[in-house]
Amino acid sequence: MRFLLRRVVFYALTAWAAITINFFIPRMLPGDPVTALLGRMQGRIDSNAEHSLRVLFGLDQDTTLWQQYLDYWGLLFRGDLGLSFTHFPTPVADIVNQSLPWTVGLVGVATIIAFVIGSLIGTFLGWRRGTWADGLLPVATFFQAVPYFWLGLITIAVLSVNLGWFPSSGSYDRGLVPSFSGEFIGSVIYYGFLPALTVVLSSVAGWVLGMRNMMVTVSSEDYVTVAHAKGLPERQVMLGYAARNAVLPQVSSFALSLGFVVGGTLIMEMVFSYQGIGYTLYQAVSTHDYPLMQGCFLVITLSVLVANMVADLAYALLDPRTRTEDR
Repeated sequence: MRFLLRRVVFYALTAWAAITINFFIPRMLPGDPVTALLGRMQGRIDSNAEHSLRVLFGLDQDTTLWQQYLDYWGLLFRGDLGLSFTHFPTPVADIVNQSLPWTVGLVGVATIIAFVIGSLIGTFLGWRRGTWADGLLPVATFFQAVPYFWLGLITIAVLSVNLGWFPSSGSYDRGLVPSFSGEFIGSVIYYGFLPALTVVLSSVAGWVLGMRNMMVTVSSEDYVTVAHAKGLPERQVMLGYAARNAVLPQVSSFALSLGFVVGGTLIMEMVFSYQGIGYTLYQAVSTHDYPLMQGCFLVITLSVLVANMVADLAYALLDPRTRTEDR
């Protein structure tokens, strides 16, 4: 109970600090939303309409930054993220709700696949160290060193432009109406294959190398030697004794990767023009859309905190020493 209470207090303070920073950073950027909108419209909006736009966006009120900060917390407690300047008068919550499932569905599934495949391969390579299996390590190191946006461009050039097997951009066939029909789901999978392949190829090597190194360390522990001495089957020793302990650091890394699922795919979504939360955040930053920026930052922050909290709880369940040391 004391362990859980400390974790809840810690994450509550972290959330307060992150939300406060999310409020002040957009307001420290040069320029303002109205100037950015007038520049983006390139003369299609009369410059005399600037004052009207400021009144429309609520930017004409002479309130202090502290009062804006208090008003922002009041809106958060009521679950109101405000209205987007770029998509006025659409609520920010609606825009986030539309883009978040695309990112979670695509990158979430790809991250889980990469974690499972990488951990299994790393377990095998670590257990078979010193054999032909070590020849796979340079391949894993190569894919870990390649930036994922560059890998995305290569997959587009080979599988889309040259072979024409997959579309190079978009999230589904625009001729279809979004629904839970088999045709639409198949279109989503077809369009999401290249982005998902990019995420898996660029991240699986890290799981392989991390798990392989932990397996090498754990394999020399006394309890593994005792398991061998007891005559237990090799597969049981590898999975039940060595891999079970070696996977603990992977759990923490996996939780951080879940936070990356929501916020760290901005460039990948830009490369594939994928309508996820990262691409929405990029549009908000480029147009000085403060409410939309804060909404995206808030979702990303809460996702990382929840993922870390889940990792803490999972770590405590897998390793009881964590709870004991925290007393």
